[in-house]
Amino acid sequence: MASREAESTAARVPPVGTLAFVDAGKDVEGARVEGRFRARDNRFRVTVEVGGRLLAAHLPCSGRLAELLLPGRRVILARRLGAGRKTGYDLVLVQDGEQWVSVDTRLPNRLVAMALRDGRLAPLTGYDLVRPEVPFGRSRLDFCLEAEGRPSCLVEVKSVTLLIDGLGCFPDAVTERGRRHLLELASAVEAGYRAVALFVVQRGDAQGVRPHDEADPTFGRALREAAKRGVEVYAYGCRVEPDRVEIAERLPVLMA
Repeated sequence: MASREAESTAARVPPVGTLAFVDAGKDVEGARVEGRFRARDNRFRVTVEVGGRLLAAHLPCSGRLAELLLPGRRVILARRLGAGRKTGYDLVLVQDGEQWVSVDTRLPNRLVAMALRDGRLAPLTGYDLVRPEVPFGRSRLDFCLEAEGRPSCLVEVKSVTLLIDGLGCFPDAVTERGRRHLLELASAVEAGYRAVALFVVQRGDAQGVRPHDEADPTFGRALREAAKRGVEVYAYGCRVEPDRVEIAERLPVLMA
């Protein structure tokens, strides 16, 4: 089944850039720069060594990432030129052994939006309209899918980077917001909606996904309860390379 549902939707990283290339005056949005991780300065800021120089970069992930952000790890930065930024780069990829891992938690929503548009997520095909950032209850859920003659489908996407014994584990820290989203999805089912929790593992070496009860048992209980109340739970892996990230095969979700 996995081979039939393999996805080819990709979020491409622009052509390779180097620090010298940037310094030469060709300062291109999204240009890729490779370096070595040095330190996490705070929740959203890191220091990376590139060509013997230390650069500050934004970390687009609030998770702990303790198993990934180790001094000396190869990383890839993306050049960012937006006005008002405190840093000129985003840290987007980290190498874990031979595996590249995407640490940009904004990316799964983009990948899912593209896949939904192209009808590439088998459990979520047949909808004519995809609306992002939909308010429901006390939350904003990632997508609402609509089609004539079908119940609207609310979808909440969760980014997974942590791997334990071959399984992607979510979350890597306590997430009250994540638990609340599951409760909202369960309430939506009772109100007549279809509701889906969709885990996207931003690495290519996961064999499945499970709730990380060791980090947040409350989330794990909420996920199991939501599933019992009718929330559908799916997971997809990703192929991650230095120049591209794409949704790949569907993965099993282990609830036991």
